[in-house]
Amino acid sequence: MNNHLEIDLNNLSTLLERTKQVSDQYLNEIDKRPPATAYIKKGNLKISEQGLGAEKTLDLFLDRYGNHMPASNGPRFWGLVTGGTTPASLLGDWLTSAYDLNLSHAGNSLAPDIEMEAISMLRELFGLPASFSGTFVTGATMSNFAGLAIAREWIGRQHGKSVSQDGLHAIPPVKILSAEAHASSFKSLGMLGLGRNFLKVIPKLPENREAVDVVELRKALEETNSEPCIVIANAGTVNTVDFDDIRAIAAMKSEFKFWLHVDAAFGGFAACSPKFKHLLKGIEHADSITIDAHKWLNVPYDAAMIFTQHRDLQIAVFQNSGAYLGAIAEPVDFIHLGPENSRRMRALPAWFSLMAYGREGYQDIVERNCAMAENLGKKISASNEFRLLAPVRMNVVCFTLNGDVDAEKVKNFLAKLRDNGRVFMTPTTYLGTPGIRAAISNWRTENKDVEIAWQAMLDCAQ
Repeated sequence: MNNHLEIDLNNLSTLLERTKQVSDQYLNEIDKRPPATAYIKKGNLKISEQGLGAEKTLDLFLDRYGNHMPASNGPRFWGLVTGGTTPASLLGDWLTSAYDLNLSHAGNSLAPDIEMEAISMLRELFGLPASFSGTFVTGATMSNFAGLAIAREWIGRQHGKSVSQDGLHAIPPVKILSAEAHASSFKSLGMLGLGRNFLKVIPKLPENREAVDVVELRKALEETNSEPCIVIANAGTVNTVDFDDIRAIAAMKSEFKFWLHVDAAFGGFAACSPKFKHLLKGIEHADSITIDAHKWLNVPYDAAMIFTQHRDLQIAVFQNSGAYLGAIAEPVDFIHLGPENSRRMRALPAWFSLMAYGREGYQDIVERNCAMAENLGKKISASNEFRLLAPVRMNVVCFTLNGDVDAEKVKNFLAKLRDNGRVFMTPTTYLGTPGIRAAISNWRTENKDVEIAWQAMLDCAQ
């Protein structure tokens, strides 16, 4: 055995204890570290011939990177839609790395039960019927990819073909309809060969809405001449957390042939709150649903789920051949249900967090985050420095600077805000106006964080 490997094996407990101390220090400083920092390019180190051993490597890492890591999983990282890591999910993630299990097969351990149990709990949390099956993927992009891949197979079957077997050339071009599809859906359409340009953008509702105009969607469906197509509905848009009328869209499935894919990456968590769950009415009629886990579930990157009511088509798309893999049988190996052959046991952090905090815990996170976003929105509405671009519906505040504003001014303000070190937000464009998004999705965020962030915003707007 290599000398460094042997030394590290004999000292593994000490090394893990040291790593725990480093983790403790970071987590204890999370309120004090800046949520984000500017990128600084470093020259690449050359690989060592003999190696350094784990302890010296840890020292090098801390000096070169670790001591400068921002608190992107802290309470004031409001960029993108980023959750944090609940204490319980951190336990689960550490154990996931310790076990280092490739959770692709069901026949070599009881670990697949963890994912099936976590999916069952999530299905209950989101109020989905038992007709939905689910599996974990890396994030919302791969969840949208998987959902649209299954939709592509469904389209093929409507033409008497299997796209997974015969290819896209066996069927006519596929029409995709959506009012406000997320960028990851466009990326997925590109990867699937369906084509970004084949998505027809349907007009939205008037009066500052991002939700689809169902009347206009009906017109677009009538123009398909009974050809099967895909409708991508939104349950929580990126800029304003607007929801399509999923129930009204689903009702049209009795008249038109379409696959209903609902992108509920973070809006699906509206189901956790009696105050917001009405926004998801009709979602039980979807054919596939994207929901992210490293957003409002607050588990470590990377984790999301794809739910579908068409498991047979899912298997048809993702089945993996190979004599060493054996035949497809119950329980179906995860290798046949998603894009990856090798897959981390990413369900375990979710299992830990769901067990630890239950329905009440997630209702608390959702409702607290939404209340704090509402509070920030009120401050913006009453200020001279900023103005809202849209109503605050849930946990995202979409706003901009007062006065004449352009993308450069927004960029400079956000850079100044980031470097100030108290809060981090990301830019957007809403109805043609350069704007800013504050997405509050972290379990740690409290009212004091809103006050700290607000003061930073005022200071940087000067």
